[in-house]
Amino acid sequence: MKQALFFCCLLLSFALSAQTSTDQQLANLYYNNGEFDKALPYFEKIITKQSTKFDQLRYVDCLEKTNQIKDAEKFLKKLVSANSNDFDYTIALGDLYERTERVSQTEKLYNDRIKQVASNGYEVIELYNSFIKKGKVEWGLKTLESGRKELKKNYPLQIQFAEVYSLLGRTDEMIDEYFDILDQYPNYSSNIQNALTKQIDFSEDKTGVYQKLKDKLLVRIQKKPNDFVYSEMLIWLFIQKKEFKSALVQTQALDRREKGTGNRVMDLAETCVENSDYATARLAYKYIIDQGTQNPNYYSAYGALLNIRYREITIEKNYRPQDIIEAEKEYREGLKLLGWGRNAVYTAKELAEIKAYYGNDAKGAADLLDSCLAVQGLSDMEKAQVKMALADVLVLQDDIWQASLYYMQIDKDFKFEAIGSEAKFKNARIFYYDGDFKFAQSQLDILKESTSKLIANDAMKLSVLITDNLGLDSNYTAMYQFAQADLLLEQHQFDRAFKLYDSINKAFPAHGLADEILFRKAQAMQYQGKWPEALDYLQKIVTYHMDDILSDDAIFTMAEIYEKNLHDKEKAAEYYKKILFECKGSLLTVEARKRYRALRGDVSDSEDL
Repeated sequence: MKQALFFCCLLLSFALSAQTSTDQQLANLYYNNGEFDKALPYFEKIITKQSTKFDQLRYVDCLEKTNQIKDAEKFLKKLVSANSNDFDYTIALGDLYERTERVSQTEKLYNDRIKQVASNGYEVIELYNSFIKKGKVEWGLKTLESGRKELKKNYPLQIQFAEVYSLLGRTDEMIDEYFDILDQYPNYSSNIQNALTKQIDFSEDKTGVYQKLKDKLLVRIQKKPNDFVYSEMLIWLFIQKKEFKSALVQTQALDRREKGTGNRVMDLAETCVENSDYATARLAYKYIIDQGTQNPNYYSAYGALLNIRYREITIEKNYRPQDIIEAEKEYREGLKLLGWGRNAVYTAKELAEIKAYYGNDAKGAADLLDSCLAVQGLSDMEKAQVKMALADVLVLQDDIWQASLYYMQIDKDFKFEAIGSEAKFKNARIFYYDGDFKFAQSQLDILKESTSKLIANDAMKLSVLITDNLGLDSNYTAMYQFAQADLLLEQHQFDRAFKLYDSINKAFPAHGLADEILFRKAQAMQYQGKWPEALDYLQKIVTYHMDDILSDDAIFTMAEIYEKNLHDKEKAAEYYKKILFECKGSLLTVEARKRYRALRGDVSDSEDL
């Protein structure tokens, strides 16, 4: 009997739950459709049970929309009375008064509420938040002013005051509130920096906030020279505006006042390098080096200074023949200073790359890397990295099978690491260069599942290239010649590679490699830092081969050149946007959208542009 009763109760519970769910769905359906008279009876059922604030306020809205104003007011007053700590109901009642032309009642209601909470800091903030949430900024300010008058300094409200002043465009007062926080809580500097970043667009400051911040910081630094937090804030401000030289002057001054070892200067130098301000980065590193070997950052600064030269040559492609000679000299001096040990291997690898690819000295590069392999104490990973660099140089020297052996060793030793996948891909390319397309493709098919997204994409592209073009020419001639030209390109024999590419176009005018050849020529121009020529080849792909597989890559590469090499943000944004609208199925759309937003200064996660 008891068991039967239990099951009856359980079934009744399920039935009631199902009914409530149905009422909820119908209420919201009618409400969203604007059929408030139909939604009303369902909301009436819901609020007699356990209802949420969301349901209650929708019920009030239905009453108002069906001209049952008195009932709406009565219900809201009941909610205000029953929920004294939830100010959303108070504001909802005030809104009702406003919409029914009873502004004086709204003002009285809000003023009374403000007066009631003024002595309770927590409630002041809660009421303030409720006003701000509904866009009632002036009432939010009144709440804070009343609270500050009552609480004095017993409860900090600076964060809220700074926020409301920002919303009202009262910049000077906003800044003063933030700086008052720093007076009391210097450790809050990063929080304030984050808040200012959200409130101010430093890249396009039309309201003069940057200058106001700078002026007020300088005043505080003069008044409180021993409070380093204001100097730190000024440095941060200069960095936001990318005024790195000014930031360096302040950072060096602060380092001297602190009697520091240059840690701040090193951090700033890294930021300068990331933003391609190599001139300021050099000054920063030289500041450390000038302090001598007793400075713990001396050797790191020396290596980083050499790395700037490496980046200018290999990434920016900004060099003359004389710069290569000077770079090699600086690196030799650096290796002598650092000593031929484990810490010098990274620097030696950079020098080897400069010698091999830019100094026309592949043999010297290979000898240098062989010496690195003989260094005692290298980890297995470090040895693999040196072997990879050596194998790359061997390809340059046309010793492709010795290079293949090194790639296979790395692949075997690091099968589940990114470096192993990279080695497998490079080894697959060796067989591709040699014309063994089937074996190359078997390796590429494995790499399509690589955890390294970059390697997986590269493997996919080469695999598709082989698949799409091999069947078009039964004797493999065009594809074989194309692979040979790719090897010449890898070996930086650009003139020979271009002649072979051109011969393919001439011998096989209808072959599907035309867009690939244009893309390869663009890559060659990029490597030589010939940006206009690279853009010209890429534009030809867009103009004549928009329906082919490389069109999105061509557009994306053009965007990158404008962004990173020509520093034309407007043009870069134009081409990233072109991918979003004209290449909607492209795998590059996610990255293009991200970069487009970054150039536009949009930090939203929305899918909309």
